[in-house]
Amino acid sequence: MRRPRLGVRARLLLAVVAAVVLALAIGVTAFTLLLSHRLSASATSLARAQAQAAVSSLDVRGGRLSAHEAPDQGASPGQVWVFADKRQVEAPNASRVVAAAARALAGGPERTETVEEQTRLYALPVVDNGRRFGTVVSAVALDPYEDTERTAFVGALILAALLLAAVAVLSRWMLGRALEPVSRMTADAAAWRASDLDRRFALGEPYDELTRLAATLDDLLEQIAASLRHEQRFTAELSHELRTPLARISAETELMLRRERTPDEYRDALDSIQRSADTMARTVEALVAAAQQEAGLTRTTSDVRDVVSSAIGATRQNGALVDIGVSLPDEPVRVAVDGQLAERMLQPLLDNATRYGHVVNVSVVRGNTVASIAIDDDGPGVAGDERDMIFEPGARGSASAGHDGAGLGLALAQRLARSAGGAIIAEPNEGGGRFTLKLPLAP
Repeated sequence: MRRPRLGVRARLLLAVVAAVVLALAIGVTAFTLLLSHRLSASATSLARAQAQAAVSSLDVRGGRLSAHEAPDQGASPGQVWVFADKRQVEAPNASRVVAAAARALAGGPERTETVEEQTRLYALPVVDNGRRFGTVVSAVALDPYEDTERTAFVGALILAALLLAAVAVLSRWMLGRALEPVSRMTADAAAWRASDLDRRFALGEPYDELTRLAATLDDLLEQIAASLRHEQRFTAELSHELRTPLARISAETELMLRRERTPDEYRDALDSIQRSADTMARTVEALVAAAQQEAGLTRTTSDVRDVVSSAIGATRQNGALVDIGVSLPDEPVRVAVDGQLAERMLQPLLDNATRYGHVVNVSVVRGNTVASIAIDDDGPGVAGDERDMIFEPGARGSASAGHDGAGLGLALAQRLARSAGGAIIAEPNEGGGRFTLKLPLAP
C-alpha cells in the first residue's frame, strides 16, 4: 500500500524549514567559533598586558632584577611570576600544575600556553640593553571566558529556535496565501460541469507563475469550449442542411409505397430521391471540406464561374421558379477555396434570394485580391440594424416572417467564408436584397 504523499504546500514548507535549519546551524556554529577565537585572543591580550605591566615595574640593579614596587595581586584579575633566569623571584598562590607550567616557561622565548583548559599563561622575557635577565609569566583564568562562551552559545540556540519557529509560522502563512489561488482554482474546477463552457478562472492580468498558469488554463478552456461549440454547431448545421433532402426522400418513398405508380412516375420519384441523395452527399462533403479548411489541411483552388453555375443548377433542381440572371467574366477567376466549399457558401444566398424575390441576378467581379459574387433580388431586403444579426446561428430577420427556416443557413455560409479567408456582406439595396460573397484569389 502506497503511503499518501505530502501536498505541495507541505513539501515547500519542509524545504523552507530545512533550509532555515541548515542556515541557522551554520550561523550558530560560525558564531560560536568566532566568539571562541575572539575570547581566546582577549585572554591572551590580557595576559600579555599583565606581563608587560609586571616587566615595567622591574629594574636591573647590579646585574639583578628588582621591583620598583610589589605588584598588586589583588587588583589584578590574573597572577604573575618573576624569574631571574630560572630562579623564582616572586610567585603568587597557584596550584601545583599551574606553578610547574610557569616555571617551565622561565628562560624560554615569548609565548603562551594553556594549562588544563582553565588557565592561560604568557611568558615575556625581561631584557635590558640587549641582555636577558629573567622572565615574567602572567596567568589569566579562562573560566569567565568559558562561561561567556557557554552563555552566548545557549543564547544563540534559543534565538535560533525562536527564529525557526517564527520562520515556520510565517512561511506557512505566506505559502497558504501564495497557493490560495490554486486551492480556489481546484475547488472551482471540481464544481464545474461539462456544460459550463463559459466558466473561467479569471485571476486577472498574469503577474506571477500562478496567475500565468491560470491564464494558460483559461486559454486551454477557451480552446476546448471552442471545440465543443464547433461540434455543437457542426451537428446543428448538419441537421439543418440534411433536413430538406431527407424530407424529400421520405415524402417520395411514402408516396411510392402508398399506391401503385406507372414506370415513368417511379422513374421520376427515383430521380428526385437520387437528387436529394446527391445533395446530402455534397452537403457532407462540403462540411468535411470546411473542417479541413479551418484546420488548414486543404489548399485547393476552384473557378468561381464553375461554382456559380453549379450553385444555380442546384437551386433550379430544388424547384426554384424565379428568373436567375447570370453575369460571368470571360476569363477564369480562380479562388483559393475548394469548389464544393464555395458552392456551400453561395447556396444559402441563392436559396434566400429565390425564396424572397421574383427576379435574381448573380454577377462576378474580379478585384485585386478578392473575387466578389453579388446576388441581387427584388425582395424585401435586409433592414440596416439586421445586417450583422442575421449571420448569428438561429437568428432570422424580420423579412423571414411567414417563411420556414431554422436560421442556420446564413450562419453556416458566413462561417465557411471566414474559414477560407473571405466574408459575406449584406449590403444596402433600394430595389431589394443584396448579398456579396468575397473570396480570396488564388496566388
